[in-house]
Amino acid sequence: MYSWIWRHLPGNGWVRALISLVLIIAVVYILFQYVFPWAEPLLPFNDVTVDNQ
Repeated sequence: MYSWIWRHLPGNGWVRALISLVLIIAVVYILFQYVFPWAEPLLPFNDVTVDNQ
């Protein structure tokens, strides 16, 4: 998959590396701003089973 993306990016190696870095930053931003906040209520991280004594 990564080689397919690399082959389809325009430019030489440095331009491809820069575009890849921008794409990675964009994906991480979208995950932290939209996907993780949406999925957080669906995950059982706040369901604790330890009693306070």
